[in-house]
Amino acid sequence: MTGDRAERKMRFLYALRSKGVTDLRVLDAMERIDRGAFVTGIFAERAQDDVPLPIACGQTISQPSVVGLMTQALEVGPRDKVLEVGTGSGYQAAILSLLARRVYTVDRHRRLVREAEERFRALGLVNIVARVADGSHGLPEQAPFDRILVTAAAEDPPGPLLAQLREGGIMVLPVGQSDHVQSLIKVTRRPGGHDYEELRAVRFVPLVEGIAPD
Repeated sequence: MTGDRAERKMRFLYALRSKGVTDLRVLDAMERIDRGAFVTGIFAERAQDDVPLPIACGQTISQPSVVGLMTQALEVGPRDKVLEVGTGSGYQAAILSLLARRVYTVDRHRRLVREAEERFRALGLVNIVARVADGSHGLPEQAPFDRILVTAAAEDPPGPLLAQLREGGIMVLPVGQSDHVQSLIKVTRRPGGHDYEELRAVRFVPLVEGIAPD
């Protein structure tokens, strides 16, 4: 690793810690997964910056500190089966793959799923299954899941996703109107219902039903 690259990586990790990402397993995963592999074109040189960046299909790759905080809140264990709704660039799924036993990731855009699969193969990440699907319905054939992470905002936690969460499982998702600041919510499934914890204000693209025509 060159001195310049090492310095950028050090700044990257410092930014994560300063924003509240303190879980050592999460920090290690984010150090091992180079965000630069998921950002292309004119934005590639900003891959180590703590900012969201545009990707194909009108979507974004979230800023690293938000990725870290969401991953930390999910409390992923090494035996967990995780569902991610909103594959996007594949960056979040790649980080989850280093923490979980298996990751299922779905997106409504075929191009994003195809390109993410290529990145997973290039990085040798063999425990990720990517599917083109309507994320608001989850992936019932693989349910229940120990953890569910949603990277697009719904007005309320989608019922099908809550139903696919194992008892004791955790779901982290942004909730709120798409044109307003949303709240990042942590949902824990209990025997008698669900516990809800509000984590912080965020802004995500809206969760859209159906498969995109691209």
